[in-house]
Amino acid sequence: MASEKKSMNETKRHLFQGLWFLATNSYLEGFKTGKIYQGKMKNLCVPGMNCYSCPGAKGACPIGALQAVIGNMDYKFSFYVVGFLFFIGALMGRFVCGWLCPFGLVQDLLHKIPFPKKIKSFKADKHLRKIKYAILLIFVLLLPLFLVDVLGQGSPYFCKLICPVGMLEGGLPLVLKNESMRGAVGFLYAWKGAILAATVLLSLIIYRPFCKYICPLGAVYSLFNSISVFKYRLDENACVHCGACARACKMNVNPVENANAAECIRCGQCEKACPTGAITKGLSMKQTTKAIPEN
Repeated sequence: MASEKKSMNETKRHLFQGLWFLATNSYLEGFKTGKIYQGKMKNLCVPGMNCYSCPGAKGACPIGALQAVIGNMDYKFSFYVVGFLFFIGALMGRFVCGWLCPFGLVQDLLHKIPFPKKIKSFKADKHLRKIKYAILLIFVLLLPLFLVDVLGQGSPYFCKLICPVGMLEGGLPLVLKNESMRGAVGFLYAWKGAILAATVLLSLIIYRPFCKYICPLGAVYSLFNSISVFKYRLDENACVHCGACARACKMNVNPVENANAAECIRCGQCEKACPTGAITKGLSMKQTTKAIPEN
């Protein structure tokens, strides 16, 4: 019964992710012409990692937008981006990672592909997860803030040097559709291609390696998981400490220890795996108590 619930929840989540991707990348003309959408909607950010240069993108990636304008504090757009990140984070935390991020969906589907050995955890796993915070600080904040041009605008160092999302959604389709761009392809393009290839390979073996170790947007939202309006709650009176929730979590979170851990992407699998209904979610902070069903 629990396995059926988890399977249905996973299917529902992936369908929702797919529909959200289509909604935010609905500029079909861009895929035909190889040109990016430049209408007024591009001034608005989307919650997840969705490359500005994707031919179909109707909105801007908040991480890319923040890097582009953070060096100029007189530019109101920078305050909008920061406010947007804080608002989304305070509202739902890493729910975005689990339900609204296109690249999260890509990793989910890649991990479903059979591979000789899947790795759920390893010795350095917890330490490597700290890398995304260093990337956020150095490549998204400090470098664009201090290394600026004459106009006071920083360069999107994370997008240029690291982000595999931009390569998949923007770099590959634009170069394929624009013959003139192919001649300009050089080392940086090959470097980003290698990072994307490594991410794809690792996604076959490890669940969401980009989300766990690299993503600066996930790092931002993780800071809000414990205080966001939308939360998961554990009813300690109903919990029988069977460990089903921890085993169901592919992000290696134990909801019994912390139902709103920084690494939780709020996919809902722990809730579906719980045999007593001890894990619930919602906007209310009121703790509820459920009776443990008799055997």
